[in-house]
Formats: sequence, C-alpha cells, structure tokens
Amino acid sequence: MFNLPLEAISYGAMLALMLCVAGVNAEEQQSAAANGNFSFMQLLADQGLHDMADERWNAYGQATYISSWKPAFPAQYTNLNGTPHSLLPDAERSFTGTVTAYFGLKAWQGGEIYLAPEMISELPLSDLKGLGGSIQNFELQKSGSVSATWYKSRFYLKQTFNLGGDSHSVSSGPMQLAGSFNSHRLVITGGNLSILDIFDKNSYAADLRQQFLNMAFLTNAAYDFAADARGYSVGLAAEYYFDDWSFRLGRFATPQNPNDLPLDFRMFKYYGDQAELEHRHELFKQPGAVRLLAYRNRERMGRWDDAIAAYQANPAQNAANCTAFNYDSANSGAPDLCWVRKANVKMGIGINLEQQLFDGVGVFFRGMYSDGKTEVYSYTSADRSLSFGTLIGGDSWGRHYDALGVAYASSWISAGHVDYLRLGGVDGFIGDGNLRYRPEQVVDIYYKLRLIPSAWMTLDYQHIANPAYNADRGPVDVYGLRAHFEF
Repeated sequence: MFNLPLEAISYGAMLALMLCVAGVNAEEQQSAAANGNFSFMQLLADQGLHDMADERWNAYGQATYISSWKPAFPAQYTNLNGTPHSLLPDAERSFTGTVTAYFGLKAWQGGEIYLAPEMISELPLSDLKGLGGSIQNFELQKSGSVSATWYKSRFYLKQTFNLGGDSHSVSSGPMQLAGSFNSHRLVITGGNLSILDIFDKNSYAADLRQQFLNMAFLTNAAYDFAADARGYSVGLAAEYYFDDWSFRLGRFATPQNPNDLPLDFRMFKYYGDQAELEHRHELFKQPGAVRLLAYRNRERMGRWDDAIAAYQANPAQNAANCTAFNYDSANSGAPDLCWVRKANVKMGIGINLEQQLFDGVGVFFRGMYSDGKTEVYSYTSADRSLSFGTLIGGDSWGRHYDALGVAYASSWISAGHVDYLRLGGVDGFIGDGNLRYRPEQVVDIYYKLRLIPSAWMTLDYQHIANPAYNADRGPVDVYGLRAHFEF
C-alpha cells in the first residue's frame, strides 16, 4: 500500500483530519485553539492528563497539500542541443503532499529528544528543472516521486545548560517542549535535522507551510547549506544566548555527490560550517531582529572555470561523454563539471532582518553574497540573492487568523557560472543550452484563510521573470493552492 500515489491518499487523509477537527465540540475547540490551532495535547491537558506548562513529552502532526499550475509561456528555445535542464514551455501541473509527525521527550534535566517521521509524494514541474533561485514550491525534493515515500526527517538530541539571567517560559509546539529557560544559556544540538531548524530563522519568511510558497523565501537562495536531497543533514550545533544576543556555530555533513541523497560522514574532510550572530531589539516599541550569517563548505565539487578550461583543452571532455556522476546531458559540445570535481571551498555571507511595524504587520529582508566559483551542491542555483516583503495579519479586516503576504526576490549568478551555462553546461537545476543573462526575479502574493481551528487554505500567485537567468525565456506565471492542517 505504500506505493499508492499520495495525491490520492492526501485528499482522503486531509478530509478525515478536517472531519476529526470539526467533530470536536465547540467548547473543546475554543480551549484547544487558543493560538488558532487544534491540539490533541491541549485536549489531554483539559482532561487533567497532561501538563502544558512543564512537559515531559508531546506529540503533534501536520499535513500539507500544495497544487501548482503554470500556463504555457514563451521561449525562444528549450533544451537546446541536448542540454536537458529547461523549464518546459507547455502548460504543466505540479503537486506535493506531506504528512509529518513530531514527537518530543524530556530525557533528563535540560535534555530533550525529538523525532519527526515524514511522508512525501510529489510531481514537480519539468522534473524540477529550469528554475534557479525561485523554485515555486518549497516542499519539492530532488529525490521525490509520485509514490509515497517514508523517511526520518529529524532525530536529534538538544541539551540546554542554563547559566543565569532572567527566566522565560516556552510554550508547547512541534519540536518544542513546554518549560522554562534562562536568558543566559548554552544549547547543544546534535543528530539528524535541517540546518534551517537553527540558522537563518525569520518570523515572516521561513515557515513556508504557513507563509510564502516560493523557495526564495525559505532562506537566502544563495545559502548553499549542507543538506541531502531532501534538505536534511547530520551534524552538531552550539548556540550561546546572552539576553538579546545569540551566537551560533555548526558543522554538518554534506552529500557524497552534489544534490544527491547519501551523506558523506567524513566530517573532517568534507563539511559545511556556519556561524550566525543575532541581536533582538525593539524599535519604536516594536520587536525586531538582525542576523549576520556566514558559511564555508568544503566539498568535492567542480569549478565553472575548471570545467570550461578542461573542455577547451580537450573537447572529448564534454557533457555527453561523462561517465562519472553527472546530470545526463547529451550535449557533446558543452563542458561538464563531472570532469573537474575535487575538494574545493565555497563561502558566503548574508544578512537577515525582521521588524514588526505595528500589531499584525511586519517586514523582512534577506541578502547573501556567495563566492560563485563552484557548482550548487545542496540548495538552489543562485550565487547572490536578496528578498524582501511584508506579512499582514487579518485583524485589519476582522479575520484574526488569516494573513496576506507580498514579497519580491531576485537571484544572480557569477560571471563564471554565466559563461558555463552560455556554453551549454548544466548544473543541478538549470541549463537551457544557451543564455542571455538576466537576474531571475519572482513576486509571490498569497492569502491564507483559516477554515476551522488548525485548518487553512492558501491561494498563491507567483510571477517569475527570466527563469534560469535567461531573458530568452519567460516570464512564467504560477498559480498555487495550499491546504494545511495541524493537529
């Protein structure tokens, strides 16, 4: 039964969840949905069976279905000379469906263990090819299929050492046990998780199951953070909190091959390092934060200029002749990264800002510069990126749990990356066979409607200019619908 398409499974599962939620009586819903969500944990607490202020354990879940459709768009050429990574110009439909369970357990004083099994089914646009930093659905994975796939997304230990200062409470939630912590503390996290669980967080553009759908707003598009083809890794991170300041360091495993699933656990040879400094503040009595993030990856990857030089020195070292790990290009007149992969270093630095303007309205900004010398290894095909936008809560029109979001993002690639693509080369996501370079840009607008406690429906529109940095193709419009349930 695990080979059934999740597109069929998810409709039934989500309908069942909605009926389950709707079947809870109004008094229980009001108690369980103090923050807009239905919660089995709160229902247990209402019956005196669970302490929501100091949890020993908790369990939550989510289900999300996203459907995307793009009409036909203009393109002067597609997959030119056998280069296979163009976004197809025909009308296409895409979907993803995910179901996740979140379990937390307090193992000892300060020690917490978290586990999150997950299921996904997906059908990407054009086999997930042809978009650089603006992939229209953040749920899409490089290794997914229409058949439902089960895997362990997270399994890690978090140890908190309280070091004094003020005491604060934390509420119960997915991957978060209710309790208290000190404003001065050291937190060590190790195991299987996403780097984005710890680094580059933002209140208005990070939780894409509730916010913007485009991957350009999940994090900096140019942040090539270490991750397998599903977006997760294994590693260790340390966070030091001192009142309004935080400092984070982390080292995580990288894939054995770029954009592939198996990880390389030789973490003193190949690794992804990151460091982040955060300051939380109040501006005109409104909360905000500033974060500076730097990363340095050492991976077995190819440089754009090395691939071009290898082909020019020996045209037999082309994309079609490569038998090592490659992206199945049939272009015999193009360079390929597979001929020149060796230990190389990629670095980048970025900024992340968020600011509440007044109750229910906030803005965000991200920008990152990566060196752009080497291929994309784990994230999107972008070497530099920026994004900014606003999120407006529904209080202004009497819909407290609704939200409207409007955002813009732009991505750039380096000169070496441009030259490589212009010659017909491909990277993990893009390569049309030629290139008239322009920055890739996207506008993402959504409205999130709460249907009942813990159930939302989102309408989304995206306009993508210069897909894959190519002014000879596009623009592309993408229309999206998201159903999201929390329990």
